[in-house]
Amino acid sequence: MNGEGEDVMAFRISCTSVVHMSTPRTHDAASRPRIQPAEAGDTRPLSISARLGRLQFHNSGKFRVLQLADIQDGPRIAADTIRLIEAAADTVRPDLVVFTGNQIAGYDEAYADTFRRRRWETPGNEGHGFALWKSARNANKAKASEDVEHTRSLVRSSIEQFIEPLNKRSIPWAVTYGNHDAQCGLDYEEMDAIYRSLPGCLNPAAPESALDDGGVAQEGAEAESVFADGYSLALPDQKVIPCEPGTFILPVSDVTRSTTIFNLAVVNSGDYAHEGGYGHPSQRALQLLQALPSLGAEKSCVFQHLPVEQFYQLLKEVPPTANHAIEGYRTFGGRYFVLDEGKTLAGGYLGEGISCPDVDGGEFDTLRDSGCFALICGHDHRNAFVGEVDGITLMATPTCGFGSYGPVGEKRAARLIEFDIRHPYSPRTQLLEFGALVGKPSARKAYTYGLSSQSRAREPEDDLLRRPTWWRRALDAIFHRR
Repeated sequence: MNGEGEDVMAFRISCTSVVHMSTPRTHDAASRPRIQPAEAGDTRPLSISARLGRLQFHNSGKFRVLQLADIQDGPRIAADTIRLIEAAADTVRPDLVVFTGNQIAGYDEAYADTFRRRRWETPGNEGHGFALWKSARNANKAKASEDVEHTRSLVRSSIEQFIEPLNKRSIPWAVTYGNHDAQCGLDYEEMDAIYRSLPGCLNPAAPESALDDGGVAQEGAEAESVFADGYSLALPDQKVIPCEPGTFILPVSDVTRSTTIFNLAVVNSGDYAHEGGYGHPSQRALQLLQALPSLGAEKSCVFQHLPVEQFYQLLKEVPPTANHAIEGYRTFGGRYFVLDEGKTLAGGYLGEGISCPDVDGGEFDTLRDSGCFALICGHDHRNAFVGEVDGITLMATPTCGFGSYGPVGEKRAARLIEFDIRHPYSPRTQLLEFGALVGKPSARKAYTYGLSSQSRAREPEDDLLRRPTWWRRALDAIFHRR
């Protein structure tokens, strides 16, 4: 058995091994999440879907996803990032964790020998590349090969660090890519191979027709190969529909496993556009999104890195002198915004312009026409808000990492998305902030900003971690609350 198979088998065997739990930090009663601790001697995985061998709703009627956005760190992951992942996993006990891109800070000095500013640039081309690229590097192929292997080793070490908390708890996970991952010098397929070799990874191998000779996804690959499904090695009964590295579909079934309730789509939203600004999903990925209604479920939920410009519809344009006004990004530059409290949930905040592509590539229209009910993104480290546009719930999630810029340490967060079988297409969500789960950050080295625009909480947010009391459950049963 190869290394990948051995690691995956270890994850599956861990369904009967000891689960390591971190000790929750105590808080005052008003702010402390009400968590039911695991029973003593319970050695099962934290993820119920891991126990069942596939992603599905529980007997409780719930299905939980934990989003981790923008770890964005070098080879040594910040200790506070790991502490947040551990605390969030123990608090939420998710069925699945989704990493929505920029796990790797490809611009970190540790990757200087293989750094490339854009994926299409040629290493050593001084007219396009970074100053650290040396033209002599191409002339020395042996040195170039050594540099790539060194980078691959560093990237794997980085990934292993932030995956370890999930591995210990037997929680399956999926990953896509952002605009900084490939700057380290590895292609998406190379990074995907590293992720797939680690226990718990649900990313499928891309179809051969989706890759060129260099392992890079082709734009014009035939569509039929997109729709060929297979099964996950980490969850033996989980169907997976591959497309290309970082883009695939994970069907989520009901408790009886007889019906797919919705497709959970993980999408590589691209990195940079040749003409400037951020890029878009590939044509192949858009083909997959267009086909979503024909792939076992009429409804879908999408996780990706880059936001789309429709997120701006959740903002209100204001004069530059208005309190907490934030300037828009590139196409929206010169215009100033605050959160529109009439369109967003209480408790959100806007700390930077929404960094969407310069040109609308049509992805949002495709999602709307394909039955997407939620689009969940990262990328903008200082934004955290939720609202609805044209029937699609849009979620902006801040960074969970402590290796790059973001809000103050206590506000860095993971996002819980909880689906209820009674209304599966109206998920509830909650930010799990470092300050509430862990406490005070151990270091303040990260490049931080305070919050610039924060909505006023007009009413208390629902606490998705609260277990209902017996009388609440009784009332729900009597009145058939929905």
